[in-house]
Amino acid sequence: MMITDRMQQVHWNAPIDISLPLQRGSNNPNAFHIADPQMEPFRMGDFVGKVAEGGPCNVEQISFSPHGNGTHTECVGHIAHERITINQCLKRFHFMARLISITPKQVGTDQVITVEQLQAGCGDISACEAVVVRTLPNHGEKRSRRYSGSNPAYFEATALDWLQQQGILHLLTDLPSVDREDDGGVLSAHHAFWQHPQQSRRDATITELIFVPDTAADGVYLLNLMIAAFESDASPSKPVLYPLYLSQ
Repeated sequence: MMITDRMQQVHWNAPIDISLPLQRGSNNPNAFHIADPQMEPFRMGDFVGKVAEGGPCNVEQISFSPHGNGTHTECVGHIAHERITINQCLKRFHFMARLISITPKQVGTDQVITVEQLQAGCGDISACEAVVVRTLPNHGEKRSRRYSGSNPAYFEATALDWLQQQGILHLLTDLPSVDREDDGGVLSAHHAFWQHPQQSRRDATITELIFVPDTAADGVYLLNLMIAAFESDASPSKPVLYPLYLSQ
């Protein structure tokens, strides 16, 4: 694998899982006042899908929304009139990715990631198709933070327009949304990244509510972006970073 003029190898035995597990109840991040995930045994007549209650096997019914309950990957179908699904859009799953860390800038009452911050943090991303943004401070309580009504940090639309101009197809962030929590439904950063509706980028995705451990240093990784085969605008996902090292 080439990165600029250097041959790199993948450290397959050192994966860095940057997804958050989806669990029953409130031990998940939560956004947009969406109900917590529900996982209950299936019941019908005398059948109960729970071995602990005498059933022959465990069969759970699960109710959740990818957008508010944990790590998820979404496509342009999130903001399109027509039905476009993540399963239709994401057809490749391995990408060169740049991990960067940014402290959002205070702008009035908001915290914003600006185009200047992205440009400074990304450096040369000509060999990358994905950018992973870890916000600072990187407290572990992000794993179960209740974001609803808190006006969390977000991206300037110009920042995401710059990313798409650089050829970045996949943006991953630990924020609940790339847009302001309440922007009147404009979703300007989503529109800028996907170039919708002018030239909709169906092969581009946004992944939100990840968590990147402090042990992962900023730099270039191989990203494996895995989703469930949902015919919906978004799917719970499991992005994994693999370190690279110079081959001998």
